Amino acid sequence: MSKIVDSIINKAKTLNKTIVLCEGEDKRVIEAAAEITKQGIAKIVLIGNEAECKAVAPDVDLTGVTIVDPETSEKTALYANILYEARKAKGMTEEQAAIQAKDRTMFGALMLKNGDVDGYVSGACHSTANTLRPGLQVIKTAPGIKTVSSCFILIADEKLPHPYNPDGAAVFADCAINIEPDAQQIADIAIASAATAKSIVNLDPKVAMLSFSTKGSGNDDKYFKSVPKMQEALEIAKTAAPDLKIDGEFQFDAAVSETVAALKAPGSTVAGHANVFVFPNINAGNIGYKIAQRFGGYMAIGPVCQGFAKPLNDLSRGCVVEDIVILVAVTACQAE
Repeated sequence: MSKIVDSIINKAKTLNKTIVLCEGEDKRVIEAAAEITKQGIAKIVLIGNEAECKAVAPDVDLTGVTIVDPETSEKTALYANILYEARKAKGMTEEQAAIQAKDRTMFGALMLKNGDVDGYVSGACHSTANTLRPGLQVIKTAPGIKTVSSCFILIADEKLPHPYNPDGAAVFADCAINIEPDAQQIADIAIASAATAKSIVNLDPKVAMLSFSTKGSGNDDKYFKSVPKMQEALEIAKTAAPDLKIDGEFQFDAAVSETVAALKAPGSTVAGHANVFVFPNINAGNIGYKIAQRFGGYMAIGPVCQGFAKPLNDLSRGCVVEDIVILVAVTACQAE
């Protein structure tokens, strides 16, 4: 692992947080729960049936891991009532709440809502929609936040040169949740991503609003109006967070190359030095981070969720044990 990842894990160890892993039926999650506990990264609550967990991963030592089964837990009725109170205005009945509270992802979110754990991680074998829906329904957004978003933390391979990323890490957003965000949502994403970069990776955030255009060089008014959208988002973000180092709209090369920045965006303090990259939509963001991951050899941590009232994160269904361990560490740091 890189020094940056080590620093995230070491910070998590000092916090002594409790994180719920919702998918006790998945061998990778069980193995990660054991590894996290062994390393002392966090205390783990694993949702599942104990016999099922042992059948799926018979050789894994789960000493120190708390296993909770929604079918038998003494708190299931309490959680069902919490869910009912949160959703009755939307038409949920007590009977429906009693059934849904036993769903493992929902049960994990209700544990978080009730303060029984400090953070939630799921998604190894559930879609993003199934993972985040309980968060949206019962955790909801932090005060003053309108937009739940996501980012990926990209960590450079220390064995490879990365001249355009001297920090060795970058944040890409939004690559997983908001499909076609409007200007206000993009501004929210930019501000939240800068906060993630600072709190989790200890970066001095320099935020680039990305486009195929740099400072008005391109125009797509006939088609999608993405250039004026990024320009408007920039102004909204600057007003909302006047101390934030943010600029745009930039093409990616202008955002990271001092030489290109001098030609395309002279005078910008962000151009040529950006480490937080905000994309105009999910197509660009998702493609972008995967290019960095596969062609650039970057480790991609995430998606890290932003904007929830409490830390709640989504794994990729293609994750490996190491991915789960690191995302739990990130979640613990978010709970600081």
